[in-house]
This record gives sequence, C-alpha cells and structure tokens, in this order.
Amino acid sequence: MIDRITAHLTRPTAASTPEPTETQPDPSADTPGTAADSPQVHLLDPAQIDADALPRDRTTLDEAALAELETSILLDGLRQPIEVWAFQTPRTNDTGDGARYGLISGMRRLTAFRRIHKSRPEARIPAFLRRPRDIPDAMAKMIAENEIRSEISPWEKGRIIVQSVAEDIFPTLDAAVAGLYPTLDKQRRARLRAVAEVVHEIGDRLLTNPETLMLTQLTRIAEAIRRGLGDLIQHALMQSHDRSPEGQWKLIRAILDEADHDARNPRSGYRPGRPRRMIQPRVSLYIRREKTPEGWSLRFTGPDATGPLMEDIMDYVEQQFGQQG
Repeated sequence: MIDRITAHLTRPTAASTPEPTETQPDPSADTPGTAADSPQVHLLDPAQIDADALPRDRTTLDEAALAELETSILLDGLRQPIEVWAFQTPRTNDTGDGARYGLISGMRRLTAFRRIHKSRPEARIPAFLRRPRDIPDAMAKMIAENEIRSEISPWEKGRIIVQSVAEDIFPTLDAAVAGLYPTLDKQRRARLRAVAEVVHEIGDRLLTNPETLMLTQLTRIAEAIRRGLGDLIQHALMQSHDRSPEGQWKLIRAILDEADHDARNPRSGYRPGRPRRMIQPRVSLYIRREKTPEGWSLRFTGPDATGPLMEDIMDYVEQQFGQQG
C-alpha cells in the first residue's frame, strides 16, 4: 500500500496526460502554452512554487474539500497537473522558501500537495510549464474553471481585476475585465467594472467579509463613489465601532439613501456649495450628517466628541432655534 501511494505521488494518473519528466525545466525555454501543443509534464518540488505569484479570485479554501482532495491524491494520485511559469531569477515564495516557479492554476491541488509534502519530502507535483506571455489567458481560464466548481462572489471578482492591474498584467480596469471575463456582455462587464472601482476605492481593510455584499449593493456604492462620496464612506467606516457586515451596510446605506434623495431632488433649497455631508471643525473632531427614516442625525466622532461638548452644542441649538419668549 505504501509503495502504491508513493508511486502515485510522483506521477499524474490521467490517461491523456503526457509522461512526466523529472528533469528541471529551462526557464528560458519557449514551452507551448496550450493543451493542443501537448506540453510536457514536469515533476516539481512544491516548496519551489510561489502560490501568490498571481492574483487569485478565490482567497479562501474549504477545509473539508481540501482534506478530501488530499486523501484522493494519496490513493489515486493527482489527475490534473497544475500550471506554472518559470521565474528568470529565484524569489521568496508565500511560505518563505526559495521559489523558481509561479502558480497559474491549481491552488487547491498545490495546497493539498504541500500538506502531503510535509510528511513525504520526496513527493513531487506534476506541472505544466507555461510561457509568461500566456499568463492573462491562463488567468482567464483559471477564473472560468473556478466559477464552474464554485460561485465566485462579486467582490472576489472585483479584487482580482484590481490586483491584475496592480501587478501590470493588464494596463487598465477595462482591459482586465475584458481579458479575464471575455464571455460577458457589455452590461455585465460594466457592472463588474463598477465592482472593481469599489474594491479599488475602499479595499479589503475597511470592510468585514466584503464577499457577502451583493452585486446590487456594490453597484450602488460604485455610483456613490462616482458622485464623489468615496472619502465620506471610508471615513464613516473608519470611525464606526460596529464591524459587523450588517452594521457596516446599514451605515453605508444611509449615505447612499441621502445621495439618491439629493440626486432625485436637485433643487432642495441648498445654498451654493452645499450640502456638506461632513466637516472637521477641529483636528480631533468630525461631524457627519446622516439621513434616517425618522429624519436627520448628526454624528460626532473623534477624541474631542465628549459629553460636555454635546451639552454645549445642545445649548447652542436651543438658543439659535428655540422658541423666542
């Protein structure tokens, strides 16, 4: 049984897969980049592969599914080789080891194989070596494969678009959308680009579980950002102590509702240069207005937002707007 498992760990089992070679591939070789070219399968040390060399549309992996895949590899071998490209010079990978290759597709397979590799250092993972110029096409295929296996959230799609531009794989967001999602029609591409704008403006650091946001929510946020409300949304998120997804959406929705109301009623009696949705009268004090179902609220945040200051403000409001005797 042990011999059978060891044998499986060093060869792919698919009948259509070419016979693997244990020789190290030449990084400068112009290895064919499509299945029609019948590329050679190489057996690589998993520790020499950088799993984070390219942006990923799926950043979390299901633990139960990984365990099943690991068992399957131990019993039957790896049926489908991963895809990598060779670096011109070695670099430090996501595990801190010296990497010679960047992962294009096969994150789940590589993760499972790395676990096996810890107890079986001799294990080598079957891999196709691709050309760097094929990376945009390979990323598009990786995304299409992932969407077949499990639905990718709008936020994850927007994230990989933004990251692919940041990594200079595509020059613009429009080019990234077209290259990574070539089968989408014009309307769906526009919505996906809007999501990418939100990811670019807000990022992952301010939102808790942004993957839970629906497409309709993200397109509303994108419209508000285009109206110049991106800084206001970011400030509101940073000042809020409610980090739950529900609480954060409630906060954002209040800003969006007010923006929508003003857009529908452009002549609302404001003076020129108004409305002001946030002011900073002191270095340590912010005042932000918010429309609520019951009316309006003024939110005071910052170190200077103290109880005594609230009393002073209430006294001033009473004096200015109270009934005159």
